[in-house]
Amino acid sequence: MRRFLLLAHKVPPSGAFTLNDLAGGAGRMDEVARAVSTAFTLSNDLRRDTEFSILFVAEPPPAARRVDIVGARVRFLNPDERSTAALLKNALVRSVAFPGEFESSPGLRVGSVDPTAALAEFVARPGAVWLTEGGRPVGAWPPLGEEVNAVLSDPFDPTDAEATLLRASGVPALSVGPRSLRSSQVVDLFHAELDRRSPPAPAGAPATGPPAARAPSTGS
Repeated sequence: MRRFLLLAHKVPPSGAFTLNDLAGGAGRMDEVARAVSTAFTLSNDLRRDTEFSILFVAEPPPAARRVDIVGARVRFLNPDERSTAALLKNALVRSVAFPGEFESSPGLRVGSVDPTAALAEFVARPGAVWLTEGGRPVGAWPPLGEEVNAVLSDPFDPTDAEATLLRASGVPALSVGPRSLRSSQVVDLFHAELDRRSPPAPAGAPATGPPAARAPSTGS
């Protein structure tokens, strides 16, 4: 299983942004959406062994939101950033009216979050790494088990508190290249490195993932 956790620092957690200004007023939702689609889409298929979480931390709890996307179940995910941004926006907007976590579309869960606790929990998982240009080359990273849990940031650097937590956790800091790249490029290159190290799962192999929460009815 491959899991990613993306820190989204400026996207409004309420979903109060327009799809016509993803790179500006939406707080670089363009790159967040691009990273999501890159994490899952192959040439003619989806990566079913991948999960992707986003912490929308532009506002503190209880306004902060977490979105979890499960590759084994996700639907309506396309390669283009606009439709992916619309999928995420829909989840964020709908979550404003619901205090708990729910499934806004198949394979996509959303709910309020304590970002610090969520980040600490994620880096405590087996195979956790921090993808950052200041890390050691990923090619020098020794093989781990079947689980890989990678933290990365959006186009903005982690906050001082986030960076302190990541360093204190002791997780390896890895770099996919000597230049500062877009989040989506980092995801793509990291996937490629893992693909080289392990063959793809056989066709028809069962996919895993946590059970989905039931989405509240919105009426007709």
